[in-house]
Amino acid sequence: MKTKVIAASLVVACLATGCENPKQAIGTVGGGALGAWAGSTIGKGRGNVVATAVGAVAGALAGGYIGGQLDKADKERAERTYQSALENTPSGTSAQWRNPDSGNYGTVTPTKTYQNNGQYCREYTHSVTVAGKTQQAYGTACRQPDGTWQIVGN
Repeated sequence: MKTKVIAASLVVACLATGCENPKQAIGTVGGGALGAWAGSTIGKGRGNVVATAVGAVAGALAGGYIGGQLDKADKERAERTYQSALENTPSGTSAQWRNPDSGNYGTVTPTKTYQNNGQYCREYTHSVTVAGKTQQAYGTACRQPDGTWQIVGN
């Protein structure tokens, strides 16, 4: 039930913010996942489901805004750092990126490594700071056959 509520909430939030570009969509989903998690810790029963949905929408709106503020250079730096951190950085250690032109920056911190059906996966946290406002997200990525890491869950 919660998964359906979260998914529906993220779709609503993405439609509300436009999600016209990939960076905004990533921010929306990441923010929504973090907001849903935060909301899920509140209340019981039906109140918990409502809090989860509200958290997902609020987080998605904030994440979509932050994601929409990243320029192409920010996105490229973040993606390089994300790929490198998941491949090479020990769990609990942060890898950082910074764009001196925009002033935006972020960190990627792998938190857990495991195998799923023979495929290596890592849980991680990612924070992005744009214009002094920080948005945090968490997710899971798995190594693809070509060696790249792909987000498989938030």
